[in-house]
Amino acid sequence: MRGAEIVIAPVERASEPPSYAEATEPHTRILRLTLGVEESRDYWERVKTPGTTSHRALEAFEQRWFGSKSLERVRFLLAGLSERFDAFPEALTVLHRWRAMDPGTRQVLCHFHVQLSDPIYRQFTGVYLIQRRGLRDANVDRDAAVRWIKQEFPARWSETTCLQFASKLLSAASEGGLISTKRDPRTLLVPKVSDQALTYILYLLREVRFDGSLTDNPYLASLALTNGFLDQRLRALTAIRFRRMGHLTEFDWQYPSLTAWAEASL
Repeated sequence: MRGAEIVIAPVERASEPPSYAEATEPHTRILRLTLGVEESRDYWERVKTPGTTSHRALEAFEQRWFGSKSLERVRFLLAGLSERFDAFPEALTVLHRWRAMDPGTRQVLCHFHVQLSDPIYRQFTGVYLIQRRGLRDANVDRDAAVRWIKQEFPARWSETTCLQFASKLLSAASEGGLISTKRDPRTLLVPKVSDQALTYILYLLREVRFDGSLTDNPYLASLALTNGFLDQRLRALTAIRFRRMGHLTEFDWQYPSLTAWAEASL
């Protein structure tokens, strides 16, 4: 964890280590499933707790969870979505119960969970795109994304795969509201993050082992929540009490868990 940070929590949580961890091993699943906002919503509606993907595939296919997709595609979707959501069982249950979620919040939470489960997407959106914001022309295109892939993972993938990665990363970032949907060059955008979405992210991050701190990490940075603007947003939340004293930050949590917050707030 980076930086000096005090996290105040109820006694039953204070002595416990984080329950989950962000993914750290690079993989290629984003080449076949980008943000998958609609597929994620379909998954949340039907899945409440983690389970065996193979047992769900035929049921999902026959009941047309994902429309008219083939059985092979359904199997892949279940496997990919399981990696994103089943890895965080408490969060999956909350998402299942969150029936009145607005589209913007759904978009942000899908982006957040892809970041948690995909270190390449997390680095691309939470570090690289942030660096691009500092340029005179705050934009990005496929050629720049290809160069980034080759620099971060030299000689790991073929030229064709690097091109696919660049296209899919840009598509996912566009689905997340981070960049424009128009042709290259794509303008960097500031996504709208509701108080509910921000609270969900923070309550889940409190239970996750990740590289960073609650005020300095790729998850919030990708949403343009940094420095003074982040402090302003944090102080406006009702389920978290935030204070900054010089280089120290202090969190006081109104609820002992993500589930408790959801039960009281959603």
